[in-house]
Amino acid sequence: MRLFLRLFLILLLVPFSYAFSAESTDTAPTLTVSLLNKTPFVYQDSEGYAVVVGLVENNDPLSSVTNIRIQVKFFDDYNPNPLEIVQGSTTLEVISANGKSPYSIRSETPNPNITQASVSLLGFDSSVEKQKGLSVYSSDVFLDSSLRFSGVLKNTGAPNSDTKVYLAFYDGFEPSRIIAVSTIELGDVEPNTEVPFEINEKINPKSVGFLLFAESNIFNSNFVDVKIPPPQLMTKLVSISNVSVKDTKGNNLSEIKLGSTVNIESQTLVEFSEKEIPAETPYTYYVQIKESGELPYVEFVGKFDGRFIGNGPQSQSIDWIPEKKGLFFIETFVWDRNNVPISDQGPFVLILVN
Repeated sequence: MRLFLRLFLILLLVPFSYAFSAESTDTAPTLTVSLLNKTPFVYQDSEGYAVVVGLVENNDPLSSVTNIRIQVKFFDDYNPNPLEIVQGSTTLEVISANGKSPYSIRSETPNPNITQASVSLLGFDSSVEKQKGLSVYSSDVFLDSSLRFSGVLKNTGAPNSDTKVYLAFYDGFEPSRIIAVSTIELGDVEPNTEVPFEINEKINPKSVGFLLFAESNIFNSNFVDVKIPPPQLMTKLVSISNVSVKDTKGNNLSEIKLGSTVNIESQTLVEFSEKEIPAETPYTYYVQIKESGELPYVEFVGKFDGRFIGNGPQSQSIDWIPEKKGLFFIETFVWDRNNVPISDQGPFVLILVN
């Protein structure tokens, strides 16, 4: 009996929590390095490969990081098991203290069945800071059927090698949602020189701007935010109006209660005559709700699928149950089934949740 009690007391003193520390160690890097996108953006490139893109942030105010290892699991719409598991890294070799970098990771094989992806951080290493010896700026931006962009890279320091300029395109949803990354390779750059560069390529029509930045073997640059101008000779097909928030009885609201169901309603109208538009136009109507503030957080995204037949007006309604208190603003969009915007953004609506 005494032997049994002694064994029992010894077992009580064993720190069992260490048996599960492997999982904690795997996720510890996210305390310093984190993924900024709740849901990664996934698309099929021209060769049929699935590409997942997003943004990574170094939250350490003092130290740079490198060798950021990212794991991507690619899925279809039906199987809970991943079709592929791929590892990659960030676009920038070194992320400065409190800095950011996009990533773009492609599947190993073309697979049209891939529709989704999950992303996790596997680890990183500390790094020596790269100095801001490079600067980039744009000289011309033009959009018609493709983006024509030209700019200049300036090297104010020592000779550089493996110099690259990057364009990280973003859309109008989450402020941090990157949807594509393009690379311009400049190679060796002599000190105190300016090197012109340009790009002319098809881009995702959702793009509203891009982050312009550069990195070489020893230097990097600040990020420059470049807005994409509206396409030339393009007129929007649909207008959005009368955006309102109503309760389930149809009463207009300017203030709603936490946890209550409300309907976000609007009207859309085709702006051209029936002779100028297709007889039937499938579309997706989106509602995006953001917190009010300097860095608005996306609280909700909902969608409504419909079809414009002729040029008659239509109404859309999406349900929302607010889960946080605060002041929010509502944005509305209409895209066709190829994810091309066919309307200007609808009018902003402010709503208070209490």
